[in-house]
Amino acid sequence: MASRLGWGTAREMSPFEVMMWRAESDPRLRAPVMALEILDTTPDWDRMLDAHDWASRMVPRFRERVRDALGGLGTPYWIQDSAFDLHYHLRRVRLPGDGTWDDLAAIAEREMMTPFDRERPPWEATLVEGLSGGRAAYLLKMHHVLTDGLGAIQLLSQLHSRRREHDPDKPQPKAPEPEPVDHFGEVDRLVRREMGIVPAAARATRDVLGALTRPISAVTESVRYLDSAVRVLSPPPGDSSHLLRPRGLSWRFAAMDVDFADLRAAGKSVGGSFNDTYLAALLGAFRLYHVENGHAVAPDETLRVSVPVSVRRSGDGDGGNRFAPARVAGPMGIVDPAERIGAVSAQMRAARAEPALESTDVVAPLLARLPGPLLTLVGGRSTMGNDLQASNVPGLPFDAYLCGARIERVYPYAPLPGCAAMITLVTHGDVCCVGANLDATAITDRALFTDCLVRGFQEVLALNPGSADPVLPT
Repeated sequence: MASRLGWGTAREMSPFEVMMWRAESDPRLRAPVMALEILDTTPDWDRMLDAHDWASRMVPRFRERVRDALGGLGTPYWIQDSAFDLHYHLRRVRLPGDGTWDDLAAIAEREMMTPFDRERPPWEATLVEGLSGGRAAYLLKMHHVLTDGLGAIQLLSQLHSRRREHDPDKPQPKAPEPEPVDHFGEVDRLVRREMGIVPAAARATRDVLGALTRPISAVTESVRYLDSAVRVLSPPPGDSSHLLRPRGLSWRFAAMDVDFADLRAAGKSVGGSFNDTYLAALLGAFRLYHVENGHAVAPDETLRVSVPVSVRRSGDGDGGNRFAPARVAGPMGIVDPAERIGAVSAQMRAARAEPALESTDVVAPLLARLPGPLLTLVGGRSTMGNDLQASNVPGLPFDAYLCGARIERVYPYAPLPGCAAMITLVTHGDVCCVGANLDATAITDRALFTDCLVRGFQEVLALNPGSADPVLPT
């Protein structure tokens, strides 16, 4: 039998994934992620059906659903969906009228805001036909418990073709055989997991006893770690933005293209990394949006920002979630883009150097045991205090195709866990595709914000004379 891909093979959710799954008892904390791909032509529908059936056999996780073990007491785990129905997961729609970006965004937003059927595998894909210029779009929506941004890129790089023509020689594994729910297995896993706490406690006791032989250094290290943990787990210092403080349940999408080489050169000209430059551009956009709305921004005013930092290591399996949040007080009030990049750079260096950067892994097993409503009350506060979450993910460096259509752009959209905006950048070839998911109650004027986003990037691109202007999709 042809081999399957080793993507997303963990049987049980990690504590962090359990938190995301159970936190959805508060609708503000729903966690879908979406890749919106622009295709140069409309793929053949029958070929799309075959391709998704093939993908679900190559990656069996897409034929699995989440089972909450023992009435919600145990750790949720993945089981095969014995009633798997591709007809439910793959849809096709056609844009009305001229097929503009706004028409496409409206469909994508509604799909993103629609909760998953938790009794089915948590993913949906939609082919959107009728985009202007003979193009089409492909929307792939997954629950965040399936993967983080880097895991999604791993997946797409293995499933997307590198040529327009059909490949008759690709492996054809069989669909997994259905398996019944093993109630005794659930009990066994729960007992084993809880018993695992005992040796963990024993190791902690051993460490404490060992520390007694070096009390001064042990106390110093503990205090340093606790100080760091408080910084990592708490919202960034300063108040959140009054302008952005209202929150709601409606999401709106914006998108933009930026030349990758130009943006990197702009940051490099003043000693900043690509990520520093990207964050500085976003902060410039938020400063402009505040000013345009009549809110003066003081030079020392900051914006609460959270930046996911990948903590994947060699040997970690593909898929899943392996990131930690770096929280910074974004220097929104600094007008000069070079100075702003420098300030962002200093804060990101400090955040990455925190000894307790991965301390969420320490508290997640405890929080994951809380009932959903209590979990949202405790854990939700850590994200609801942010105004902006920003992510930067390396994309596909090569031409990729979907059922004969070339993928021209990939716009990423991540959930809004209580923050005003989640803005993600994915490089696609030599283009940075920026996808902004905006809370429509916090950011009430999407057109104005999009304009400010363009001007924010123009500010930093001006550091590299001759840079191309950002481009909005049509």
